[in-house]
Amino acid sequence: MAAGAAAPDQDRGAAVPAARPAPPPAGPPPAVRQIILVVEDEPALLRALRINLRARGYEAVTVQAGRPALEKATQREPDAVILDLGLPDLDGIDVIRALRLVTSAPVIVLSGRTGPGDKIGALDAGADDYVTKPFSMEELLARLRAALRRDGPAPPARPVAIGPSTIDLAAHLATRDGQQIRLTPTEWRLLEILLRHPGQLVSGRRILTEVWGPAYQQSTHYLRFHMAGLRRKLEDDPARPRHLLTEPGMGYRFQP
Repeated sequence: MAAGAAAPDQDRGAAVPAARPAPPPAGPPPAVRQIILVVEDEPALLRALRINLRARGYEAVTVQAGRPALEKATQREPDAVILDLGLPDLDGIDVIRALRLVTSAPVIVLSGRTGPGDKIGALDAGADDYVTKPFSMEELLARLRAALRRDGPAPPARPVAIGPSTIDLAAHLATRDGQQIRLTPTEWRLLEILLRHPGQLVSGRRILTEVWGPAYQQSTHYLRFHMAGLRRKLEDDPARPRHLLTEPGMGYRFQP
């Protein structure tokens, strides 16, 4: 529905429908709802976005300013961000730059600023898409779905070197000095997540959620245990890893 109609739950185009440590359990993790962080200072529009996102199965985390948005993104990494540029405390462009330090999730700008300079500035700062107000809710949601699809990077097409070891995700094969290395299913899953995001920080909570499920977001000892095992098997000097790095208090990084 296009913007412009006056309704209690609509604001500028937002139409509202009804709205070894003890191992974790065996089997695949339960389905996890994708987390969408919505940063918008207009209460009516924020409510419209929350209702529409929840009606479509997303978990909507809503805030009305830039600083709370950065706190939320640091505490629990979102799968995508919908961000207004006109915030009461920080400029939206600065929020985009700060978000890029803590998450690689796609950022869709939702703004009344229509000038080409505003769009270019947002995209150069790290935004993935730009939607101007007034807007169609269905178009915004379609852009969100497209951004989430793009955010699922394909596994590396070629084998990846980790010190003296070589990892071939496509063939599910790990070798060191020509000899095959046995990795557990959990170690393969951890490697896949890190190798899909080379050079990027992946939060510990995100890894725990993807591997074990949302109930294990605080079980950081699982990660420490399995990452130590991977370093012993793959790194040249496990005590001084060069490729499978820990960012204390934040997460892990694969450094090619």
